[in-house]
Amino acid sequence: MNEEKKGFFAKLKAGLTKTRNSIKSGIDSILNGFSSIDDDFYEELEEILIMADLGVNTTEKILESLREKVRENKIKEPAECKSLLIESIKEIMHVDDTAYDFEDRKSIVLFIGVNGVGKTTSVGKLAGQLKAKGKKVILAAADTFRAAAIEQLTEWSRRAGVDIIAQNQGSDPGAVVFDAISAAKARNADVLLCDTAGRLHNKKNLMEELKKIDRIIEKEYSDAYRENFIVLDGTTGQNALEQARQFMEVTDVTGIILTKLDGTAKGGIAVAIQSELKVPVKYICIGEQIDDMQRFNADEFVNALFDDNKE
Repeated sequence: MNEEKKGFFAKLKAGLTKTRNSIKSGIDSILNGFSSIDDDFYEELEEILIMADLGVNTTEKILESLREKVRENKIKEPAECKSLLIESIKEIMHVDDTAYDFEDRKSIVLFIGVNGVGKTTSVGKLAGQLKAKGKKVILAAADTFRAAAIEQLTEWSRRAGVDIIAQNQGSDPGAVVFDAISAAKARNADVLLCDTAGRLHNKKNLMEELKKIDRIIEKEYSDAYRENFIVLDGTTGQNALEQARQFMEVTDVTGIILTKLDGTAKGGIAVAIQSELKVPVKYICIGEQIDDMQRFNADEFVNALFDDNKE
């Protein structure tokens, strides 16, 4: 593990302390408190995982996998279940390597999500990371509903050292995307990152807005590789899952960015989101700096979530 990765993993472990303490103390007491693996044992485990915001459906999948492993390996001692439990969780969180193909192709990435989840910040962080990899990046300030979003993205473009296409507050988001596509083609940009409005409470307008942006992209830049990332606030637990479901009703979500994982007791929601939505968590954020967002790694995340002795 290189120094940058080590630093991020250390921050991730620190950020997930509340979640880990809740899960680890509960699981350890069960593993040490039961003398045999029976229905009561599994029921107690189920309660701990649900309390950690893994959700009912995801917990059922994990325990089904655990039961199978216990049978296959002829495990008799509860204490021997811990590594199998961790393995079961990692399996349902695995992200395929192709999840990051967009970084190496001419691509357009739309960022969607409700206000306040860290959407604009995530656009800026990814822009900075792509720029550091030598990519030519352009930002589109298509969240024209909120004046602060345009100013915030402009500041991030300055910090990341990338171009931004923006208009005034209240401008047509589709027009901003149109201009940004023109700029991306003229300047031979590798990746166009588009911030969008987050008015989920007005779903009809949001749906029409996203459909219009889709039509413009299809007409003006149909050969671009497409990604739609939903940004979710990890501190909101099951509410984040519900937000994702609602956005998935109006657009094709291809990836998830999970923010604000530092200091939450609801870190288990990452497991539930990936398991239930069948959409990969691609990036996680644990702070405000550009390098505080990293590609999601299931093994590292679950180690940080469950096993505080792993480095």
